[in-house]
This record gives sequence, C-alpha cells and structure tokens, in this order.
Amino acid sequence: MPTRRLLMASAGAFAALPALAQDRPNPMPEDLRRALERDPTAPVLGNPQGDITLTEFFDYNCDFCRSMLPVIQKLVSSDPQLRVVYREWPVFGLGSEFAARASLAALPTGQYWRLHAGLLTMRGRAQEATVMRVARQVGLDEARLRRDMDSEPVERHISMSHLLAEHMGLVGTPTFICGDEAVFGKRTLEEMRELIERGRRTMRA
Repeated sequence: MPTRRLLMASAGAFAALPALAQDRPNPMPEDLRRALERDPTAPVLGNPQGDITLTEFFDYNCDFCRSMLPVIQKLVSSDPQLRVVYREWPVFGLGSEFAARASLAALPTGQYWRLHAGLLTMRGRAQEATVMRVARQVGLDEARLRRDMDSEPVERHISMSHLLAEHMGLVGTPTFICGDEAVFGKRTLEEMRELIERGRRTMRA
C-alpha cells in the first residue's frame, strides 16, 4: 500500500510561521504540522501531552476505517505516549457528512468517543436514521445534537479536513500521518507500530 513522505510546501491557507531548526531532509512545514496536530476542533485520543502524534483521516462509511478501530484502540492502550488526532473527512456522500457532523457535535458533551465507536461498529451504512439511533443509544439529546451539527467548530473542522486533504493530495480513507510520513489503507497492528516508531525517530532527528 502507498507510503510517502509529506514534501508539500506551505499553502496560502496556512499562515507562514518562522522556520524551525530542522536537520532532517524535506521536513513537513511547521504550519501544516500545526494544522494537522493542534487543531482545537479535532478529537484527541490517548495522551494529550504524548511525545508523538498520529493523525487519522477517516469516514464512517469506510469499511477499512471500521476495521482499524480495534487497531487504534490497541495502539493507545499499549503506548502511553501516543497521541491520536482524528480528522473527520466525509468523502462517501451525504450519510458520511451527517455522521461526521453528529459526532463532532457530540464532542462538547463528552460523548464523542461512545458515538464514534458506535458508528464504526454498527451494522449498515451511516445515514441520518442510523446515526440518530446510535446517538440515542449512547444517551445524547437529539434536539441539541441536531442544533449543534451546524455550529462554527463543526463547520471549521470539516472544511479544514477537505482543505488539508486536497493540499496534501490524499487519495482516500483511512490515511494515517505520523512524523513526515503518510500511509493509506488498512494496516496491521505491527505496521502501525512501525509507522509510529519511524515518526518518533523523525521528530528526534
């Protein structure tokens, strides 16, 4: 499956920041790294102060994204210094868009992770009826959720996901980014651990 270095120059969408002293070849621009790893609208799993960040671009209607849920959970439980950032990137139609908005709207309630896991493990496609059924099962207020789905943070997160993906030339979900490297598609637990360790070596260089 494709693996590549992230060699993009900064785009106008990312404000120029002072260059950091980096000896490694072709480092990711720091403004791009900040957008990927430090967006306040993005859900974070694992250690918020961890020494390495793994970013996942995903869609609730992506079968490979669903299969990666237990892999990510094992990574987090076995690596106390891992920080995982989720980028909701709805690319499989209106149902995916609805699911992404609902899950992001749940973030301030503290129920994001239960809804996230419920949507990735339910049978059938994510669409309005199925998303709201899972939301009710985890105890979310449907009226509030629908209201907050159009909030500014939700709009900003989804717009930024599309912008980042276009800027980096991502080809689909799931895409994982760690250090200066991006990988696309389903991965084994060992492959993910190797990606994270390469990311750590890159960031220490």
